[in-house]
Amino acid sequence: MYAIIETGGKQLKVEAGDTIYTEKLDVEVGETYTFDKVLLVSDGTVTVGKPYIEGATVTATVEKQGKERKVVVYKYKPKKHYHKKQGHRQPYTQFTINAITVGE
Repeated sequence: MYAIIETGGKQLKVEAGDTIYTEKLDVEVGETYTFDKVLLVSDGTVTVGKPYIEGATVTATVEKQGKERKVVVYKYKPKKHYHKKQGHRQPYTQFTINAITVGE
């Protein structure tokens, strides 16, 4: 059984037991979080929402809050003595998927 959920402006395919990384959500480590924006569920038969499936949820446990590796952005203009170095670390939340439920 798998589902496609929407979170952080992205769509993710998840199954029970998967580990996923999403945009940072304001949830404490160890808490259970419920994704209610379920676009598709497949358990032998495929159920597609319009745009979401009524009553379908995906429950997950927060494993970690962290930041990704640093991305360095370096801009320069040749022969003009202009250069700028900037770094960015995107925050994320790591989840482990517990269960997929389809409310009918």
